[in-house]
Amino acid sequence: MAIEFTSSNWNETVLQSDKPVLVDFWAEWCGPCRMIGPIVEEIHKEYDGKAIVGKLNVDHNPDISAQYGIRGIPTILVFKGGQLVDKVVGAVAKNTLTQKLDSQL
Repeated sequence: MAIEFTSSNWNETVLQSDKPVLVDFWAEWCGPCRMIGPIVEEIHKEYDGKAIVGKLNVDHNPDISAQYGIRGIPTILVFKGGQLVDKVVGAVAKNTLTQKLDSQL
């Protein structure tokens, strides 16, 4: 299962990671989020050891969502070296996400 990012583990798992990090900002009530969820799970398995892939529930972690200006979900952010390097808003195809992650490997 993909990593669950939270306010308490954000700095350690995202900002201090030595690998690229893909974060899916989502909520349980969001239909498009449920569509992209299985894709994020697949990417998590495929990139095990190469990248960190997980999800952040915007309802449970509003501080992180506000910090990055998340206004619509799903929003996917890609981090490298603690810096935001890419962003996708909306439910997109798997290859769109893997291309963004591959460009940071």
